Amino acid sequence: MQALQNGRFAVSTWSLHRMLGATYPYSPDPQKSAARREPYGPGTVSLLEVPGMLAERGLGRLEVCSFHVPSLDAAYLSEFRDALKASNILFQTLLVEDGDPSNPETAERDIGWIAGWIEIAKSLGAERIRVIAGKQAPNEENLARSARHLKWLAGQAAGSGVRVVTENWFALLPSPKETNWLLDELDGKIGLNGDLGNWVAPAKYEGLANIMRRAEICHAKADYNASGLDAADYRHCLEMCEKAGYAGPYTLIYDSPFFADEWDGILLQKRFIEEFLADAPARRTA
Repeated sequence: MQALQNGRFAVSTWSLHRMLGATYPYSPDPQKSAARREPYGPGTVSLLEVPGMLAERGLGRLEVCSFHVPSLDAAYLSEFRDALKASNILFQTLLVEDGDPSNPETAERDIGWIAGWIEIAKSLGAERIRVIAGKQAPNEENLARSARHLKWLAGQAAGSGVRVVTENWFALLPSPKETNWLLDELDGKIGLNGDLGNWVAPAKYEGLANIMRRAEICHAKADYNASGLDAADYRHCLEMCEKAGYAGPYTLIYDSPFFADEWDGILLQKRFIEEFLADAPARRTA
């Protein structure tokens, strides 16, 4: 397999949300404010410091949640892009964390707002933006509405250098049936970010084996219990990725209070996946 530029591991800023502290909840809803909030406290680092922190730990890819970007001004976006370049970090995905293209009342408003993030992603040098397919019930009407708006969004991104992807997430895409229908309808115009943690076991395993063949990137979220990382679940998810032939990067999603230092959880997951990948030849010959 050809080596990926900047390696196979990315980190999402969600994995560092306690360290970053502040959020800026941008929304298409004009009644909501994007003013700074501190749901996890004031934080101990700024977003501008994150690229250097990744480089220090041998990680080469970054994903950024839209609510972690403190300013959308051109000067700040340029400063952050410079920080990425200085640390040789590839900006894999800007994660657009709001909007609902399946909502019959607000879809047109929301998809227009989502489209505004394409230029922001381009300014930051991001390869992709990840958007929500929909939060409504997975019926025929809502799926069709989402597909129509996502096709329009793909047209808006054409020529920008930014690839639009969606995710097996929220109510509209509860299983492979709806996910595959939507991707078929989009005919390659929108890619897939497969998330290992959004669906519920045990059905999620075969579901992942089904959809990860279509994934370009992967949110490799691990579950934790009182004893630590749920190794059996994580391994099973990775086996389903392998079964599907997934060969893309893994974005390390750490979302647990088990470790006081979020980097401990992130790097534990990295080592786990590295060991799993190293054992691949033995599994093929077993």
